Amino acid sequence: MTVKALFHLNGKNVQVEVYEDEPLLYVLREDFGLNGPKFGCGMHQCGSCMVLVDGEAVPSCMQPCKSFEGKKIETIEGLIKSNGLHPLQESFFEEQAAQCGYCLNGMMIAGLALLRSNPKPSENEIREALQPVICRCGTHTRFISAIKKASEKSSKF
Repeated sequence: MTVKALFHLNGKNVQVEVYEDEPLLYVLREDFGLNGPKFGCGMHQCGSCMVLVDGEAVPSCMQPCKSFEGKKIETIEGLIKSNGLHPLQESFFEEQAAQCGYCLNGMMIAGLALLRSNPKPSENEIREALQPVICRCGTHTRFISAIKKASEKSSKF
């Protein structure tokens, strides 16, 4: 059975018809063409599917889209602004933080959630924020450096 889901996605109010148990990740990718969030493990364990929900980094691969009714959802695509890259994206680029790119979405979303709640985090706070995201390439040090660099560049996230 299908139901309508209404939520705020990357700055716009949207409505979509979904199956009752259809995960948010599938809706974002299939109905909205947003390919930043990735399907990794399908069990809320790897972090590649993370999105921001009301400012918090949340896995999107298992939770039904309908449960996000009325929420503010941001994907990595929502960071791009008309005047160029977001400071966090710039820092990831400058630090060459992406290797295979599979965990990149989760790392950026976790980093963004942290920077919005704490614009000047310590290295330990960054490590803790990134802990839920699995990186198979082993580039955690670059991600940490990129988030630290972004925090030094700006305080508006």
